[in-house]
Formats: sequence, C-alpha cells, structure tokens
Amino acid sequence: MNIPDKDKPFPLEHYDRLCFLKNIITNPNIIVGDYSCYDDFEDVHNFEKNVKYLFDFRGDQLIIGKFCMISSDVTFI
Repeated sequence: MNIPDKDKPFPLEHYDRLCFLKNIITNPNIIVGDYSCYDDFEDVHNFEKNVKYLFDFRGDQLIIGKFCMISSDVTFI
C-alpha cells in the first residue's frame, strides 16, 4: 500500500478538490497537522476565507490536528 506524500498539496493524482491543508495555508496563525485534508467543491484555496474572527492582535490561533478531514463550506468561528 502506498502512503500519500504529506509534502505534496494533492494526495490523489488528477483530483484537485482534496488537498493536504498544511501545504496551502499561508496564514501563520493557522497550524495544521501533516495529514489533515480539506475538500472544496470550488477551490481548495478558499479555506482561509472560511476562517472567521482570527485576530492577529489578540494572538488567536486555529490549531487543527494531524489526521482531520474537513469538508466543503465548513466555517471556523
């Protein structure tokens, strides 16, 4: 059995709706485990738009575990 490479953005070839989230996050206040995945019907880069009320000046952080699966249209408050 082949294990997907955690350092590649997309674990499944020719399927760009599912990604390893840590490889597409740009916000340093969002910390994501190696194998946590995100699925989006439109574009996986929409994830950060779904994270609401994450304030830098307060030191807020969103921490997502190592083996989580997050579906489309999930909003983090």
